[in-house]
Amino acid sequence: MVGLNPLPEFLHSLKLWHSPIHERNKKRESATAKVCFDFLDKTGRSFSSVVKELHPELLLPVCVFYLILRGLDTIEDDTSIPLETKEPRLRDFKDYLEQDGWTFTGNRPEEKDRRLLVQFDNVIAEFRNMKPVYQAIIKDITDKMGNGMADFARKAAFGDAGVNTVEEYDLYCWYVAGVVGEGLTRLLVEARLGEATLINHFHLYKSMGLLLQKNNIIRDVREDHDDGRRFWPKEIWSKHVDKFEDLFEPENLELALNCSSEMVLNALGHASDCLSYLVGLREQSVFNFCAIPQSMAMATLELCFRNPAVFERNIKITKGDAFQLMVESRQDLESVCKVFCRYVHRIQQKNNPKDPNFLKISIACEQVGTFIAIERFAEALALQSVELAKSKTKGKALVAGKGRVQHQAGFNEEIWSTTGRVFAISAVISILVVGAAWLMEAHFNLAGPRFYRVVRDKATLLVHRNLD
Repeated sequence: MVGLNPLPEFLHSLKLWHSPIHERNKKRESATAKVCFDFLDKTGRSFSSVVKELHPELLLPVCVFYLILRGLDTIEDDTSIPLETKEPRLRDFKDYLEQDGWTFTGNRPEEKDRRLLVQFDNVIAEFRNMKPVYQAIIKDITDKMGNGMADFARKAAFGDAGVNTVEEYDLYCWYVAGVVGEGLTRLLVEARLGEATLINHFHLYKSMGLLLQKNNIIRDVREDHDDGRRFWPKEIWSKHVDKFEDLFEPENLELALNCSSEMVLNALGHASDCLSYLVGLREQSVFNFCAIPQSMAMATLELCFRNPAVFERNIKITKGDAFQLMVESRQDLESVCKVFCRYVHRIQQKNNPKDPNFLKISIACEQVGTFIAIERFAEALALQSVELAKSKTKGKALVAGKGRVQHQAGFNEEIWSTTGRVFAISAVISILVVGAAWLMEAHFNLAGPRFYRVVRDKATLLVHRNLD
C-alpha cells in the first residue's frame, strides 16, 4: 500500500549519518518542556524532527506554538462537540493560555489528539515562561485562527457544511494555515533569523500556509467526506458533477479525476511564492524547517494528481520518499528548486489531454519552471550588483601628499559610477522580468502582473540578504 513501504537499509544508515545543526539540550529542559516535546513527537510525526533541530532561540517557542494550534484544531475537528460548546471554546482559546492549569476533556474518546488537551496545562506552563514578545505573537495568531474556525463552525452548524466559492476556500485555508505562516514569520523576524522585509510580503507567507493546507484538503477528501465535511469548493466540483458525493461513485471516476486535477491546479498557484519566501531566511535550521514541509507538499500533490486512490482512502508518500525529501531540502534553495521541478515535471507527464484543464495545468507547471529559471538568473545578477556596490563604495585611505578635495572628487566619481552600474544592472533585470511576464501574458494569458510581482519580491529579498 502507498505510504507503508519500510525505509531501505541505506536510508537507515543515512539517518544515522545525519548530524543536526542544533540539538536539544534535554538536561536543561523543565519537566513541562519534556512533556511538550513528547506531544510534538506524537502529534507532529515527521514534522517534529525539523522542529527539534531549530535554532535554540525558537526551538521551544515554535514547539509550543505548534501544540497550541494543534489543540485548537483538535476542538475544531471534533464533529461530536456541539456548537454551543465548540464556538466559545474556539473564540476564547487565546484567553485559556493565561489560565494556569487549564485543560479540556470534552473531545470524544477516539479523537486522535485528545490527550494533548487533557494535559494542556503543560503547554500553558511553557507558554507563560517564554519571552513576552513571543507570547504576544502566538496569542494574536491563536485569536485570529480561533475566530476564523468559529465562523466556519457556525456556518456548518446552520446547514452550510461545505465551502462554496474559491474565495471562501482561500479564506478558510488562511484561517487554519495562512495565519500560521504569519505567526512564524513574525517569530523569525523578531528572532533576527529572517529578513525584516519578509513581514511586508503578505502574499508570500500566506502562500506558505495555503500550499500546505490545500495539499492536506486534496489528500484527505475521502476521510473528510466520511466524516460529513466538505472543503473542496463547490465552484470547482460543480463543474464536474451534480452532487459532491458523486465524486466517490466508480462510474464517475474520470469526472472525479478531472475535478481533483483542478484542485491541484489551484494549489500550484502558490508554488512560486513559497520559493520566493525561502530566499528571505537567514539561518540553515530555519530554512530546513520551512523548506522540508513545502517539498513534501509538492510530492503529495504529484501523488494525488489524477490518482483514483484519493477517492478511496487517505494516501501518503512513502517513508523512503519522505526521507529523501528531508535530505534534499536541507541543503539550499537550489536543491529545493530541483525538488519542485521534479514533481512539477511528473505532474506534466500525468496530465491528460482530455482533461478540460489540460492547457491550464501545463501552463501552471511551465510557470513554476520558468520562475525558477528566472530566479537563478536574477540571483546571479543581484549578487554581482551587490558585490559591485560593496567593492566600489569602500573608502580607501588617502595616499600621503594628496589633497582632501582631490580624494573627495575621486570618491564622488566612484559613487556615481557605481550607482550607474547598479541601476544599469537593475534595469536589465527589470527588462528581462517584464519581458518574460509579457511573453507569458501574450502566449498564455495567465502570468501578467502577478508573475512580475513574484519575481520583483524575490529580487528585493535577494538584495536585502546579500547587503547584510
